[in-house]
Amino acid sequence: MSLNCWNRFRSLWIVAFVLVLLAPTASARTVIKMASLVPDGSVWGKILKDMGAEWQEETDGEVSLRLYGGGVAGNESDVVRKMRVGQLQAAALSVSGLTAIDEGFEIFEIPMFFESYDELFHVLEKTRPQLEQRLLDKGYVMLNWGQAGWVHIFSKQPVRGVDDLRKLKIFSVADNEGMLQLWRRNGFQPVSLAVTDMLTGLQTGMIEAMPTTPLAALSLQWFRQTPYMQNLGLAPLVGATVITERTWKRLTPEQQAKLKSAALKTEKRLMQEIPEQDKQAVEQMQERGLTVIDVTPEQEKEWRQTAEQLIDYKLETMQAKDLLELARRERDAYRASNQ
Repeated sequence: MSLNCWNRFRSLWIVAFVLVLLAPTASARTVIKMASLVPDGSVWGKILKDMGAEWQEETDGEVSLRLYGGGVAGNESDVVRKMRVGQLQAAALSVSGLTAIDEGFEIFEIPMFFESYDELFHVLEKTRPQLEQRLLDKGYVMLNWGQAGWVHIFSKQPVRGVDDLRKLKIFSVADNEGMLQLWRRNGFQPVSLAVTDMLTGLQTGMIEAMPTTPLAALSLQWFRQTPYMQNLGLAPLVGATVITERTWKRLTPEQQAKLKSAALKTEKRLMQEIPEQDKQAVEQMQERGLTVIDVTPEQEKEWRQTAEQLIDYKLETMQAKDLLELARRERDAYRASNQ
């Protein structure tokens, strides 16, 4: 072999070797660091861990989940920032965390927009393509919807009418400016706190009322500081599991399909299990001293009128008005077809 031929052969071999080293392989192991506010021992924490176990099993250990629960990674706005800089790759977020990524998710924060889980599930499916695309435009892939129960007002004093709540300092999620202004505009006294500081806020009197689900109030023992629960549900507490697009693209198509399949199983499980567990939580808290406050038809009408004002305010201020209008059309169509 001539010297020139040898040099060409050696150059081609070096290039091929480098390409092999740089090429992604199906056997490369990926650890996905996921954060969530849900406590490790809660029903949500267990379901997320089960999803992670399925990821590892279905990918033969090529993809594993490392879950940081209980708010150890910070509040949800902190988690979103950490995903942006690559410290975390995924998160199970409530609607407040999702609005930190895209304001379109604010439609699920509006009090009394939905009257039933069936309405909610219908609207979730109808708005899913648009919301998934909005997340993707921001660099995130949605894996599944989450469900945490139906939000009620828990308080230190009985709350029946709207004015009863206006007299109390009510919890509002930290860094959610939209929700803070929504409360203030309608004469309420919101106090912005991280969810992890809620118990301290209740104990010190910084807050006197909070919107949360019965299952969360029981799991985190918040109800011991707020022994009254209004029976009129405000809204379902929606969430979603998201992963950064750059992490998603590092997975093979086969891995992506397996992760997505497990995530959708998790979604179905949450939709089936959480509503019933929410009801059971109310019964358990009542046995431990919780008082459920009934409202009169006149008081309920007042709450619904206030809720409609909030919807009108959102239509004025939201950039994603098309999403809110779509959600309202689909909700109304569902109601009309199921009367």
